[in-house]
Amino acid sequence: MIVIPGPASAELGHRVAELLKAKTVPIEFKRFPDGESRIRFEESVENEEVLIVQTTGPPQNENLVHLLLMADNAKDMGAKSVDAAVPYFAYARQDKRFRPGEVFSVNTIARLLRACGVSRIVTVNSHNPSILGQLGLPVEDLSAIGLLANHFRELGLRNVFCLSLGKKGLSMAVEANNALKGEYDYIPTKRDHMTGGVTIENKPLPVKNKDVAIFDDVISSGKTMIKAVQWVKEQNPRRIYVACVHPLLIGDAEEGILKGGAESIVGTDTVSSSVSVVSVAPLIAEAMTKPRPTLH
Repeated sequence: MIVIPGPASAELGHRVAELLKAKTVPIEFKRFPDGESRIRFEESVENEEVLIVQTTGPPQNENLVHLLLMADNAKDMGAKSVDAAVPYFAYARQDKRFRPGEVFSVNTIARLLRACGVSRIVTVNSHNPSILGQLGLPVEDLSAIGLLANHFRELGLRNVFCLSLGKKGLSMAVEANNALKGEYDYIPTKRDHMTGGVTIENKPLPVKNKDVAIFDDVISSGKTMIKAVQWVKEQNPRRIYVACVHPLLIGDAEEGILKGGAESIVGTDTVSSSVSVVSVAPLIAEAMTKPRPTLH
C-alpha cells in the first residue's frame, strides 16, 4: 500500500504512512488566481493499492473537490485500488430530506466518490454511521472518543463525570467513561429543524464538586456547547472540560466556550485547529490493516 497525503491532511497522512510503514507519494499542489486547483502526483501509482488521506472539513467544497480529483487521478493512472480515509466526512449531517425538496447531500457525495473510483471509505465519528452503510460503498466509521478520554487520563484526571449532548449521543459518554471510570449521563437537547437552533432542556445533573468532561462529535459554531457548559457550570462542578472529535470551531466558538466556563477544549486532527492535540492516525492505520469490510 502507498499513502497519498492530501492538501488538507498532509501531516495526518504522513503519520498514517509512518504507522503503516508505507511509502508516501508527494503531490504538487497549486491554486490558480481564479480559485481553481491543480494537483499532480510526483510518482507513479500504477498497480498500487492507494490510500488517500484527505479530510473534507472547511472549506468543505474545495477539500471535497481535491479528494475527487486525487481519487479519479489515481484510478486513471492505473492504481489497483483506491481507498479514502476521510476523517471528517462533509455533508454527513444532511443524511435525509428533513423537508420536502431538500437535497440528500451525503448520498450525492457517495455517488461522486464511487464515480471517481473510490472502493472503500474510512471515516471518524460520522454524524450518522448507519446511513453511510447504505450508500453503496464499504464504509468503516471509527470512534475517536476513547482517544480523547485517554488524553484526559494522561493528564491525571480520574473519576470524571462524562456527559454527552443529547440522548442520541449517550454512547459517547459511555465510551469515554470506560476509560475514565467515573459516571456518565447526557444533557438533554432539542433541535429545531427549521432554524437549526438547539435548546437545553431542564435536567439537574449530579455533578457538584466533580470534574466534568463534555464529549461531542463536532463543534461548529459552538452555540450548543456554550449553552451546555453554562448549564453545567450552574450546577457547581469542580472543573469542566470539553472534548470533541471534529473541532471546526467557526468564528469565536473557542473563545465563547472558554468564557462560558470550560477549563480547556481538546480535539483531534480530523481537522486542523488550535486544539487538535490528539491524533486519529493510530485508528486509521489499524483499520487499514484489517480485511476490507463488505456491503450488506
